[in-house]
Amino acid sequence: AEKHAGMSCVTASMDDIQFEEAARVGQIISIRTKVNRAFKTSMEVGIKVTVQDVLTNAEKIVSVAYATYVAKPVGAGEVELKPVQLLSAEDYLEHSLAIERRRIRLSYVQVFQKLMQESNKEGDFYPCEQKDAVSTEHTHVQSTELVLPPHANHHGNTFGGQIMAWMQTVASISASRLCRSHPILKSVNMFKFWGPSFVGDRLVFNAIVNNTFHNSVEVGVRVEAYNCEEWIKDQPRHINSAFLTFNAVNDKGELLIFPRVKP
Repeated sequence: AEKHAGMSCVTASMDDIQFEEAARVGQIISIRTKVNRAFKTSMEVGIKVTVQDVLTNAEKIVSVAYATYVAKPVGAGEVELKPVQLLSAEDYLEHSLAIERRRIRLSYVQVFQKLMQESNKEGDFYPCEQKDAVSTEHTHVQSTELVLPPHANHHGNTFGGQIMAWMQTVASISASRLCRSHPILKSVNMFKFWGPSFVGDRLVFNAIVNNTFHNSVEVGVRVEAYNCEEWIKDQPRHINSAFLTFNAVNDKGELLIFPRVKP
């Protein structure tokens, strides 16, 4: 993103991420990225992650993801980006698809905002009366992390990937309280940066199971940041939220069934 913009860039959001394979110790990870399209002040960066087994040389796709970046201006105002130079048939295809992904991205937010507004109406609460449903209360997990220099980029902002790793840890613990096994991350949905965090901030992660779907479970995670003054005054900044989906397997590799839950 910075190579294309010619200046510092920051991540605005990540599209939903699906994990096709798990990368393990001893395997080789390859990460390939390129700017697919520039939209005046933002750009889409495609990311392809593959894993190679050193013994068999077999290469498999771990994930294909799309991130939205914006240039970080020196002064006030937004920075307009130059168009992407298209060199191959693949470039032209991704350039065309990028505008459709952007349209879906924007409508996605509007749909969920409408659903949230409708669900907040008085009397719109539907209690779960299912027999043998397990309360989600004991799946609540809270964790606090201090942002240190190794956790931040050259701007002093916390790495988005570091935040996602911390989110996965608390979400995995939350999910494990239902499956009593080691949950396997399958997707990260609606991962958006609402604001930055910096070196020295305290990040508080709250995770809880939202619902189960037979062989999978969705865990919601909310991230709040505090500097020293905000910490004393208890004035958090909401910087991230995401929904992580897990499944779990037994010793035979068979998918485990999650119990129904009661909010």
